[in-house]
Amino acid sequence: MNDTIVEQRLQTTRPASLPLRPPTFPSADVAYVVDDTAVGRILFARNAGGALVASRYVADDQAVDAVLNRLAHAVSPRVLRLPSALDSTRRQFDEFLAGRRQDFDLETDFALATAFQRDVLATLARTVGYGERETYGGLARAIDRPTASRAVGAALGANPLCIVVPCHRVVGAHGSLTGYAGGVAAKEYLLGLEWDKTR
Repeated sequence: MNDTIVEQRLQTTRPASLPLRPPTFPSADVAYVVDDTAVGRILFARNAGGALVASRYVADDQAVDAVLNRLAHAVSPRVLRLPSALDSTRRQFDEFLAGRRQDFDLETDFALATAFQRDVLATLARTVGYGERETYGGLARAIDRPTASRAVGAALGANPLCIVVPCHRVVGAHGSLTGYAGGVAAKEYLLGLEWDKTR
């Protein structure tokens, strides 16, 4: 079938008054968007109540799929790409990464975290402020698990709310920039930004 015949059939089956448009969805149980930021590619997701459930580094499409699958299992299978639903989150991230904001005004939900991870992440968010640093051992002591430095490191590595819950502020025992979901360069950028703004 040649292109002319196909075009003629399309014209006869679609009323002239109805232009072709992609479908639109007003809401979702989980809305998400993938954004290129100053520290890498991040998937942002929020639940139906508007709480942020993910701000995860995603280096490639396979990583995106992995986060979306976790959201579908932990929150709801109704996961839709709705960038406008995350405009406020993205704006706050841009402001933070440009040094114009020192904290986030976002409701969060630890739906993707285990009970132990929630304990570690909540303690981190409560005790380590902008421009400050803590060690893995110090954070382990803060949750009354002084021998759990490695488990704390694993919990931080699985942080579903990167940057909002500032796991980049946790360093090795001698200040070394060990492991970070976004890579050491991203961790160095974030720590340098906060250092510059608080000194």
